[in-house]
Amino acid sequence: MSPGTATRRRLIRRLVDEGTVTSQRQLVERLAVAGHPVTQATVSRDLDALGAVKIRSRGRARYEIPHEERFAFRQEEAAVARAVVEFVESIGHSANLVVVHTLPGAAHLVAGAIDGAEIEGVLGTLAGDDTVLLVAAHGVPGAQLASVLERIGAG
Repeated sequence: MSPGTATRRRLIRRLVDEGTVTSQRQLVERLAVAGHPVTQATVSRDLDALGAVKIRSRGRARYEIPHEERFAFRQEEAAVARAVVEFVESIGHSANLVVVHTLPGAAHLVAGAIDGAEIEGVLGTLAGDDTVLLVAAHGVPGAQLASVLERIGAG
């Protein structure tokens, strides 16, 4: 999965969690406003990959992602998945480093979840206000760790 796909799917989760997404067309429009222009077919595939279902609540239909579909990992990875979904804006890498940009004030939450999960290949994390720096262990490329985080965050 490309980093763009993972980022878009995290945004879709956030939008669906607001409880106001009632149609794929509406989601296409909201994604475009957020800088992710995609087709309705792409949104359909993303919703399917996320396990989203359409439910009826208070007389109107809306999308929801059932809890059991979200975090099908061991408990520590589930904490990372929740942190990535809720707080991560982007994930980049270079050599043996990974830079994770978060919402303001959330970097320590994401770093703590990553540290607690003891993800193989992570030597350590350093958190600022809205940025987490992951240092990869010797011989582990940053791209590999970035992919692991994207995979965990995409659920």
